[in-house]
This record gives sequence, structure tokens and C-alpha cells, in this order.
Amino acid sequence: MGPRPIGGPVIVTLPPEIDAGNAEQACEKLYEAFAAGAAVVIADLTATTFCDSSGIQQMMMAHAHAVSAGAQLRLAISPSGAVARVVELMGIGKALDIYANTDDAAAALNAL
Repeated sequence: MGPRPIGGPVIVTLPPEIDAGNAEQACEKLYEAFAAGAAVVIADLTATTFCDSSGIQQMMMAHAHAVSAGAQLRLAISPSGAVARVVELMGIGKALDIYANTDDAAAALNAL
């Protein structure tokens, strides 16, 4: 594995609704960012109002891909939204780094 690029994180804004019909396509943008050499990708779900288990599964797969590539995936999820509730119920907050917004996710990266 070659050197990872130095620079800020790449923010990928995901759609307002993620379900079985578009989960794979929506999360493909995360893979594209890693393939382009991003060391850190922030999945912006702050405007996402619905995400079913297929969307969560795709994000978990993107996280596994990031780890295997020596990169990081961070999720920005509005803490008061429905997506935060699904994340809580499914327990993925234990596996993924989740922040209230993209600014917090980026600031945390700068603290590393």
C-alpha cells in the first residue's frame, strides 16, 4: 500500500432517503472517494430523513472497505433525526465514528 494523501476529509452527501432501491448506488460514492485516494471520508447524512437496514448494511460494508484500505469512514448524522434512531437501534454506533454534523467530524480529525 502506498502513502495516503495528506489533506482534509472528503465529504460525501448522501440522499434524503436511503432504502433497498438506492442504498448500493448511494454508498457507491463512498467507495469512489476511497478509490480516488481519500484517507478520510465523511458520509453526510444530516439531511437524510430515512435510512433502512439496507442503507445501514451498505455503510457497514463501506466502513469495512475503508479499514482494509487503511482509511477512515465517519458518519455525520443529525442527533434528533430518524436516522440517528435507526443507528441507535441497530447498535452500529459502537462500530462507526458518528458525529452530529460534518464540522464536528472534520474537527475531530484535526485533533488526531
